[in-house]
Amino acid sequence: MRKKSTLRFEEKLKEKIRATLAHIHDLTQQEAGEYAEVHPEELPAMLEEAATVLEEKVEGLTEQIAQAKDSAERKTLRQERKAFKQSFKQIREDYLPRLTMYEQQKTCFGDRISYSKTDPDATFMRMKEDHMKNGQVKPGYNVQMATENQFILFYSLHQRPTDTRCFIPHMEKLAASSLPMPKTMIADAGYGSEENYLYAVEDRHFDFLIPYATYMKEKTRGYMKDIRHAANWTYDEREDRFVCPNGRYVRFKKYQTKRTQTGLEQSFKIYACEDCRECPLKSACTTARGNRQVHWNTVWEELEAKAHAALEDDEKSAIYARRKVEVESVFGHIKGNRSFRRFSLRGLDKVHTEYGIVAMAHNLLKVASIRLAAFLETLWNKNGRKTILAFRPLFHLGTFQTAPFFMFRMFRGRTTGYPEGDSLRWRTAPKSGASPSFWACQAWKRRIYGLPTHIMYQT
Repeated sequence: MRKKSTLRFEEKLKEKIRATLAHIHDLTQQEAGEYAEVHPEELPAMLEEAATVLEEKVEGLTEQIAQAKDSAERKTLRQERKAFKQSFKQIREDYLPRLTMYEQQKTCFGDRISYSKTDPDATFMRMKEDHMKNGQVKPGYNVQMATENQFILFYSLHQRPTDTRCFIPHMEKLAASSLPMPKTMIADAGYGSEENYLYAVEDRHFDFLIPYATYMKEKTRGYMKDIRHAANWTYDEREDRFVCPNGRYVRFKKYQTKRTQTGLEQSFKIYACEDCRECPLKSACTTARGNRQVHWNTVWEELEAKAHAALEDDEKSAIYARRKVEVESVFGHIKGNRSFRRFSLRGLDKVHTEYGIVAMAHNLLKVASIRLAAFLETLWNKNGRKTILAFRPLFHLGTFQTAPFFMFRMFRGRTTGYPEGDSLRWRTAPKSGASPSFWACQAWKRRIYGLPTHIMYQT
């Protein structure tokens, strides 16, 4: 369900309602001109009033038909009653229910542009689930996570398809919880916007390592030579003007303000070139018919410079590089290795609980892997030269249903170092004639992770 379609159909319905009200007033011998410019919010009340009048008319005509003795008179009264009944039925069974439905849909939309009929809390978002990766639009939720050492510390679910508009609600939910606010926020370029930068600097006062959309592109040679970007021009701070590549002045003209979808008011300085006629570089500079204009947002340029300086710092850039193995690997484990790609429940509250269970399972598996490694190391040191037979399973649950092999290590009596050569064993699932020890390993593995033991591997 899309908001644009709902608003369009509602407007068409209101036009029909105005025409019907005019027709009703013609039938009741009243003036219809007063309904030509009626406010849309007053239409439901007027429809109720008109329906009441029509109902009284129909009841009165029914009594007259019952009292009439002449057949011709009764026929005339029935025809008159039919016109009133048609309008009354149209109002009660069509117009009023549709108006109520459109109001409910607009309430369900909120600040969204779409929602699913099967799950009204879900919003249509672009998914890359098909094999062509062409981005199919499907209902879903936007999951945001805060991690540390690949442990999920906090998560939130949103009904907005873009990460940019999820940053502030996510941080507000984190601030409302008992968890401490971060000293430095690290995120990818999808969160880089003026509103998010201002929130981090002015509202919450924490550092951020968030690149803006053109951060990587600005480093390319083609971008630095592109004359379309005013940042590549010469700026005269004293005269407050730019000098274009053709040597002409682009002077300050006026101030202009714009308001974003989220309500942020942006202030721009408008610069206009003195004369772009007969300029040999105009085709490469602008597509405007008149003179070239430059819209310069001083606040954004300052925030952009702050983000650029932070990302270019050696120490902070090393911290930002950890983001790829910090949070992206968590999503990779959950979606790829745990095979959690779809929610099983519907509704924002239920989906929030479901993902909480997934996050808890992820953290428990991380703890289990750490403790298993510590246990094996302790067992190795205690037994010395004694032979130890220990299985070391891979902690990637999703691969257990699809992987063609199972890996384990045989530790023989050594005091230091891991064995090499023939001590690393690989067991592949044979197509037929598998040994009892092989299926014992399979059953052990599936019992460890709570999987049915009768399901075998696919070769």
